[in-house]
Amino acid sequence: MRLTNVNLADWIERVKAEIVSIGTEILLGEIVDTNAAFLAGQLPLLGIDLYFISAVGDNQHRLVDTLERAWQRSDLVITTGGLGPTQDDITREAIAELFGEKLTIDSGLAEGLRDFFNRHNLEMPPSNIKQASVIPSSQIAPNPQGTAPGWWVERDGRIIVAIPGPPREMQLMWEKEVFPRLRQKVGKVVIFSRTIKTFGLTEAKVDELVSPFLSMDNPTLATYAKPDGIQLRVTAKASDEDEARRIVTESEANVRAVLGDYVWGMDSDTLEVVVGKLLMAQGLTLATMESFTGGVLANIVASDPASSTYFKGGLIAYSEGAELAFGLDAQLLSSYGACSVEVAEAMSVIAREKLNANIGVAIAGVMKSTERQNRQVGTIFIGIDDGKIRQSFVRSYPGQHVQIKHRATTSALYELRKILS
Repeated sequence: MRLTNVNLADWIERVKAEIVSIGTEILLGEIVDTNAAFLAGQLPLLGIDLYFISAVGDNQHRLVDTLERAWQRSDLVITTGGLGPTQDDITREAIAELFGEKLTIDSGLAEGLRDFFNRHNLEMPPSNIKQASVIPSSQIAPNPQGTAPGWWVERDGRIIVAIPGPPREMQLMWEKEVFPRLRQKVGKVVIFSRTIKTFGLTEAKVDELVSPFLSMDNPTLATYAKPDGIQLRVTAKASDEDEARRIVTESEANVRAVLGDYVWGMDSDTLEVVVGKLLMAQGLTLATMESFTGGVLANIVASDPASSTYFKGGLIAYSEGAELAFGLDAQLLSSYGACSVEVAEAMSVIAREKLNANIGVAIAGVMKSTERQNRQVGTIFIGIDDGKIRQSFVRSYPGQHVQIKHRATTSALYELRKILS
């Protein structure tokens, strides 16, 4: 097996991959394309950059057009699906047309198909014989789980690999046949990434602050908007993991220096766990009181498996009557309204005192446009009290009610993290 018309080292350096998922059922939303997600996670293990993912239905003209575009712009094309025995399984036909080669029946593959059906005491339908089709350029990837062998084709310094669509067959063929062949091709190349998590800045502002780093080739830096803030992924490619880690670590330090205290975590960190670790390290306990968020904050805090060591509990007061029952001063409600800094601060004190915690955190917010003082829907009031100092924060978030609730709880945890750090 060798590449033609291109130096192997050059191919390794420039290889760009593309996944083509084949099947009308994908386009109709009848199935979720888990194959592309699996392969996208596998390619970095080989140091291969994935540039494109395409989906195309069971139409030969459109499939050939898609493959031709992929072949022109990518060095490695991986197709999934369309290798079955039915008339709409046309991947082999499309690849043959792409290369202008003729399909023929391979006698060895045909015999293997007959043996497969005999072993399972089944009669082989005549249509299954098409799965023994090959072209002169194709090499066969055995399929231990099904009747559809895969194809491996190398031409003009490029590779196209055709893998069956059923996820179990696809993954086993990838692990047993395709991955080892590609590993042999690329040698030891590693892609290593780290994710920097921030909160409190817009995506545009983060992009502006890190703009000097966005043009780097190795490592690369990309920004993403997530429910818990703006994330930045630093990715490096190197000949070994230690070198890749070194490159990422240096870049990460530069990005952190620019973003400062807006960085709250890395990789798989969650705010509730980060806050929980800070509380445990300082021997502190936490209690919450919520109106607008209706217990979302307490639920998120309690999702940390270690929360029983520091979380005393939460109070939910979804009405003014409930707030009064928990001990809120009626004069505060009368003077400032349920959605106010003053009430949020008072709620944090109630949570801390009633549940005998070191710190109380409270959230109030405007959920209806009829609220007093014409405050905008989505305005959030956060109160934090540690028995000595009371702090309050006002934030405003757009979106649906559920989205705003989660933004509010994230904001409360973020402010608590800053206080504890």
